[in-house]
Amino acid sequence: MSQSVCAIVGAGEGLGRALAARFASQGFDIALISRSEAGSAKARQAAAAVTANVRHFSADASQPETIEAALAKAADEMGVIDILIYNARGEFTACEPLDMSYAALEDIYRVEVIGAFAAAKSVLPAMIKRSRGSVFFSSATAAYRGSRTHPLYAIGKFGLRALSQSLTKAYAKNGVHIVHVRLDCDLDVPYMRESYGDRYDPEILASPDAVAESYWLTHLQPKSAWSNEIELRPYTEVWTY
Repeated sequence: MSQSVCAIVGAGEGLGRALAARFASQGFDIALISRSEAGSAKARQAAAAVTANVRHFSADASQPETIEAALAKAADEMGVIDILIYNARGEFTACEPLDMSYAALEDIYRVEVIGAFAAAKSVLPAMIKRSRGSVFFSSATAAYRGSRTHPLYAIGKFGLRALSQSLTKAYAKNGVHIVHVRLDCDLDVPYMRESYGDRYDPEILASPDAVAESYWLTHLQPKSAWSNEIELRPYTEVWTY
């Protein structure tokens, strides 16, 4: 079994694909965690082009027990997990705050916070024991500001950032690098290209491959100069925070 495993929770055709390819190119075996193999097909194909050991494990980010089971199975069958990337995202649903339903609020919290905690809890004890490991939480500028139009998304990302900070303050001293990655931009992924339509311009969107490169470079940081919060945006972005 490999001792260099990168597990990605939420490995779709955009950033998940780019992350799988980048870490595979550095010699990591890749464990892809998502609801269906079809949903991770692009990520699996990209990683398989550079490493022979790419596996998919089924789980639903809104069901923490399935996340725990999938990561436990990945560690048992592939080896200890050195890098965890929580890349799952809740729905970007528009509504005013008083129109939020209890069910929608619970759903966003389960995906953004409880699922992230389940993933981290599954790998942190082994990382702490080995005094090494990296945990990344893919996030957004919504983690820093409330929203009149998308309060559900903001509440979920606020919680994710609080979780990341809490874990960092508790376990960085044990040699585990925990990073909240704030993406202040739209990604150049199929969904966004379709959404932009005639307004599509790759210069105003962030390349998933370039974003994945920043995850890799952050993983390489020496312990004496860690980033626990990083923000990424294309040079054309009008800063929103």
